[in-house]
Amino acid sequence: MLRRIALLLPLMLAACGTPPPGPAPVTLPESAAPQGLGDPTRGAILSAAYVFARPDTIAGDPAAGAEALGRLEFLTVELATDQRWIGLYPLVVPLLQDGRAEARAAFGIPPMVPPQAAVDALLGAAAALRAGDRAGATARLGTLVGAPGVEPMLARLAAFPVLPRAAFALAQAQAGMRRMDDDGRRGRWWF
Repeated sequence: MLRRIALLLPLMLAACGTPPPGPAPVTLPESAAPQGLGDPTRGAILSAAYVFARPDTIAGDPAAGAEALGRLEFLTVELATDQRWIGLYPLVVPLLQDGRAEARAAFGIPPMVPPQAAVDALLGAAAALRAGDRAGATARLGTLVGAPGVEPMLARLAAFPVLPRAAFALAQAQAGMRRMDDDGRRGRWWF
């Protein structure tokens, strides 16, 4: 009996220490990657940080607002799950999660919407708006906020609000990316 307990004890302890699964990875469609930048994640950091810091630059352009919001959704999960970004400041991911919650509340996106569904809907709506397909954009956004919430969301995307927590989080992600670049050029590697 003691022998069985001794054999099973390590297995039981290992089962207790198994961490819960992390968030499912998200993908950014190639068509949504900023043009001229080789790495879509780096491009998403740079473009989203710019838009959230200066929302007046996209005034009247709901497609640009949808792209920025989709990139924030993407980065919140991507920077938490992709091991390339392990060298970022430790608080970047929690800051992004807080910024995403702020943005979702501002645009009427329910908190329980899966990140990939939000990325697909927002970037699909942006592509539809750029192609002049307002009905397609309305259908995509309707999957996030329901039919009654689409027109108010389009209006908010066109008059992109100041979202200080999201802007700060993206600025920290951008600063962390630059720090990682500088450390790599100097030959310092943080493991």
